[in-house]
Amino acid sequence: MSQVTGLEFPCEWPVKAFGPGTEAFELDVVRIVRRHAGDLRENAVTTRPSRNGKYAVVTVTIRARSRAQLEALYTELRAHPDVVMTL
Repeated sequence: MSQVTGLEFPCEWPVKAFGPGTEAFELDVVRIVRRHAGDLRENAVTTRPSRNGKYAVVTVTIRARSRAQLEALYTELRAHPDVVMTL
């Protein structure tokens, strides 16, 4: 997670994970996010495939409660073997 100054909690926060363009990857990302953010709002998850479909960016918008919550979430996402990059 990049350093963000002046961020006030709670706030809407888009969590982005880049990895294989598979349904399993999207489900894994959502499962990890739910462990840290609980229930997700309707339309909270979007997936944008790469041009050839080999990769995808999964974006899950959450209601972030604290910097510690976000740090724990990003730590777990980065530990997943299929996550190439997080934003």
